[in-house]
Amino acid sequence: MMSRSYTNLLDLASGNFPVMGPVRERKRLTRVMTVPGVVSELDDDQANSVNSDVRSSVNQDRIIIVANQLPVKAKRRSDNKGWSFNWDDYSLLLQLKDGLPEEMEVLYVGSLKIDVDINEQDEVSSVLLEKFKCVPAFLPPEIFSKFYHGFCKQHLWSLFHYMLPYSANHGGRFDRSLWEAYVAANKIFSQRVIEVINPEDDYIWIHDYHLMVLPTFLRRRFNRLRMGFFLHSPFPSSEIYRTLPVREEILKALLNSDLIGFHTFDYARHFLSCCSRMLGLEYQSKRGYIGLEYYGRTIGIKIMPVGVHMEQIESALRVADKESTIHEFKQKFDGKTVLLGVDDMDVFKGVNLKLLAMEQMLKQHPKWQGRAVLVQITNPARGRGKDLEDTQAEIQASCKRINEMFGKPGYEPIVFINRPISLTERVAYYTIAECVVVTAVRDGMNLTPYEYIACRQGVFESVPSSESNGPKKSMLVVSEFIGCSPSLSGAIRVNPWNFEATAEAMNEAISMADAEKQLRHEKHYRYVSSHDVAFWSRSFFQDMERTCKDHFRRRCWGIGLSFGFRVVALDPNFRKLSIDHIESVYVRSKNRAILLDYDGTVMPQTSHNKTPNAEVISIVNRLLGDTKNTVFVVSGRGKESLDKWFSPCKKLGIAAEHGYFMRWSSDDKWEVCGPNSEFGWKQIAEPVMRLYTEATDGSSIETKESALVWHHRDADPSLGSSQAKEMLDHLESVLANEPVTVKSGQFIIDVKPQGVSKGVVAEKVFTTMAKSGKQADFVLCIGDDRSDEEMFEIISSAISSGILSSNTSVFACTVGQKPSKAKYYLDDPAEVINMLEALADASDPGSFTDTESDISL
Repeated sequence: MMSRSYTNLLDLASGNFPVMGPVRERKRLTRVMTVPGVVSELDDDQANSVNSDVRSSVNQDRIIIVANQLPVKAKRRSDNKGWSFNWDDYSLLLQLKDGLPEEMEVLYVGSLKIDVDINEQDEVSSVLLEKFKCVPAFLPPEIFSKFYHGFCKQHLWSLFHYMLPYSANHGGRFDRSLWEAYVAANKIFSQRVIEVINPEDDYIWIHDYHLMVLPTFLRRRFNRLRMGFFLHSPFPSSEIYRTLPVREEILKALLNSDLIGFHTFDYARHFLSCCSRMLGLEYQSKRGYIGLEYYGRTIGIKIMPVGVHMEQIESALRVADKESTIHEFKQKFDGKTVLLGVDDMDVFKGVNLKLLAMEQMLKQHPKWQGRAVLVQITNPARGRGKDLEDTQAEIQASCKRINEMFGKPGYEPIVFINRPISLTERVAYYTIAECVVVTAVRDGMNLTPYEYIACRQGVFESVPSSESNGPKKSMLVVSEFIGCSPSLSGAIRVNPWNFEATAEAMNEAISMADAEKQLRHEKHYRYVSSHDVAFWSRSFFQDMERTCKDHFRRRCWGIGLSFGFRVVALDPNFRKLSIDHIESVYVRSKNRAILLDYDGTVMPQTSHNKTPNAEVISIVNRLLGDTKNTVFVVSGRGKESLDKWFSPCKKLGIAAEHGYFMRWSSDDKWEVCGPNSEFGWKQIAEPVMRLYTEATDGSSIETKESALVWHHRDADPSLGSSQAKEMLDHLESVLANEPVTVKSGQFIIDVKPQGVSKGVVAEKVFTTMAKSGKQADFVLCIGDDRSDEEMFEIISSAISSGILSSNTSVFACTVGQKPSKAKYYLDDPAEVINMLEALADASDPGSFTDTESDISL
């Protein structure tokens, strides 16, 4: 539920922060158009959506890639007048262009790594847009610090890597001003995107946890925008994620994307679990694609690990060969077996655990003393804080202790390189390393193993190495908690916390026979070379195209405030039922069939007291008072309950247990409409249901005269859903030869006789009315779940068979805005009651009699 304190968060970027200075209103970039036309300036704080029902006839697709930082490097000119810029060739954002269509224009939106004076920002923006197709987002220093070092690094980065703030000194307590800065920064990014976007032809691809609420800002402006999001960090389990105070705000913002990408199935599964537990959403897999249904939109879930840029690594190897760097390192470590670690200086990389494992290996296997060397390269820290300082101190102390314990003249077991190194130097280390060791305790992807495998392939005959002409081999010891681990089946996977086991894995890796190393390397290289960064980019874009293909066919509109905003997307023929329209048709009609579901339609699902109130009884009686009306309650509930609840409604028709029992009025006897009255199958089905009930806390069995229903609404969502799927298969198997159907519904599994459905009830009502000379010229059919779809479906066949006239006014209506066979919807039971009351008021009370209905079975 949305906290009241978030109501105006979407307007935070106006600069009205108690702890921050005002945000300067910048000059806007010229909006880029792909079709002739005039675009007026838009107020960025406006919630109105800009969209068109018809796509541009000029197809000039362009993709706007949005990330925290632009793929450019900047430095001051030597005369200190202005800036010079050049591409950052190692940026993933630049590399992913290789997988996009050649003719597609790519535009980048992001921040710069340097501070640009406020008076220079317009000039810098113009240069970057003209020469690099980059649009910089300038964040005021007070916002940037709280956004990046505050909310991103202190809260999101820590939480996504499973670090909880158990104390004020461990991770830091939640600070709402940091969240406000995060929202403000995301809005600044959205403003820059809006300045250059053409919503009909552009794709948007947003990257990483820095911009997780950006989709809401863009979606509320452009309903039909084609937008993808890729998370490059882990996504934690729901038990961890649920501790975040703004958990639902971020989830709902992400769900405004069309495609959400993750490196591994684990991360996607955690995200889907959060959507299930917090928002009640269930995912479905269809033809290999995972999708979430969200207010009529299908949000794709993409699982695809990123790869390395093979050409860039090949180029770096050529340079290393030309500069003799590889030869130099081979001489330096001649006679030694090199194990290599390449990590960021980060509390989650497990560098000290790796050092402890190396120490343990030298103790347990003395043969490696004087021979095995661990070269540990650490890149500069991107975060800051006491935890990081403690980690750095611990690493330094471990290196010193191990070298003093096992070192001797000409030999240091730990070579610690604590500085930035070039790609050329890094690939040279990869080339001479017998094994790469990654012991991160939690990591998003980590491309170090992929780079190592590419380098060990020895792709250049000119590389002066015995590896270049002989068999290629490599070994990996990797943490099971990193994103690339699932794709490296030949690696030795370890729990980094168990440094004794890691030590044994390291010994096994460097002691393994060359033939085995070669087989493992070949398997890895086939994967790495075929799943490079271009493959990842191409695959993501193709899925985004597929997910968004129906955007301009459907009717869309936005509803909700703040981060509760979402877009409802419906079929063009699916629209809200107008009370004025149905009332005018109702008044003109002569023979009306009104079929009402009960739970979720007349009675809210959340209501504990299921007895209809006096208002409902009064409305039903007034409808029954008009002899033109034939009114039925068609429910899955038992006949005793319905008979008791609607006892004041003498003329009401009731179909109980989905139509197994049926009567036209209280004076009629219940008739069994099922094909048989044999229930021996219950003795088979009930023990199965009991088995699952005992194993699923919160579930229960409802026994009806004609059916058995297993409920799991109150069970754990994941367990209940899993058990329901398993039970469905189990029951279908054991009841294969019985005259019953097994169906899943909303938190239920239903077993009932074949030939019993609400659709059969509807057909029987229409047929009986036609035979009695009162063919319905007005049909109102309302329901909220899958069983009611059977009623909606039967209407079209009734018209084609002549049971209903082609001129019959049909109002098939579902409750809730969702895909349905009905053509109309009402939002909730309250609107259903309002609509029925309007029809009751329009009824002719003078036609009421106490005589029996002219229509009977």
